[in-house]
Amino acid sequence: MTNNTKSVFWWIFAVLFTLAIAYYQRSTGPTYPVRGKISVNNKELKYKLVTSNESHLPAEILIKGDIEGISGYLEYKKYKTNEEWQLVPMMMKDGNLVGELPPQPPAGKLMYKVMLGTGDDSKYIKEEPVVIRFKGAVPAFVLWPHILFMFMAMLYSTRTGIEALRKGDKTKNYTLITLSLLTAGGMFLGPVVQKYAFGAFWTGWPFGHDLTDNKTLVAFLAWLVAYLRLRKSSTNRAWVIAASIILLLVYLIPHSMFGSELDYNTGDIKTGK
Repeated sequence: MTNNTKSVFWWIFAVLFTLAIAYYQRSTGPTYPVRGKISVNNKELKYKLVTSNESHLPAEILIKGDIEGISGYLEYKKYKTNEEWQLVPMMMKDGNLVGELPPQPPAGKLMYKVMLGTGDDSKYIKEEPVVIRFKGAVPAFVLWPHILFMFMAMLYSTRTGIEALRKGDKTKNYTLITLSLLTAGGMFLGPVVQKYAFGAFWTGWPFGHDLTDNKTLVAFLAWLVAYLRLRKSSTNRAWVIAASIILLLVYLIPHSMFGSELDYNTGDIKTGK
């Protein structure tokens, strides 16, 4: 196998690996909708319980299937408050059963349940309440470059780690590219996304405990050190391998955990738990 063939093989591996990691992170985070099926009156219904929504729009809760004769309502209240549960009846819309939760300020959270049934025969979809967080709208010209740069950073991180293990001659160039992508996507565009969504550029260390900000900072510092060590000597490949592993571990942490959360009692936005 020629060197070019090997390089193509490792790039294909890096792309597939990065796609798998991106899917894992997307599907395990607290903003991933709760989906499933439930049987009501011998009818199988599909549900989608959203856990994230833009703050200027009501959050739509959707039940699909043969809903004729099925009624439902939402029970909700503000997260971490002592207020009473509010009831919202669900309505027929485009052949589905739909309920809406009221918009909340950025970082505001609601906890809610969905009750479905026919007459006296009703039951909750989930006994435990689902938590939804609202966020400010992020312009596409900011959000999509951020996502692209972060995806490419993971891709190059994987490929750079492989290159360092193989003692390839492109390790230094790939390291610089990885660091540049992480800087642009995580340290520059990341805070801009945070500002649009929750009103603050940075809520990680030393100002707060936001896990997304902190893990991005750790990954950036790891790659910065790796690049500086590699500039000093091309034999310092272990630093590159370590940085690649650190970024992988960072991506294995579900996105948006311990993120911004509005305290309804004080009006302050704090780090959630």
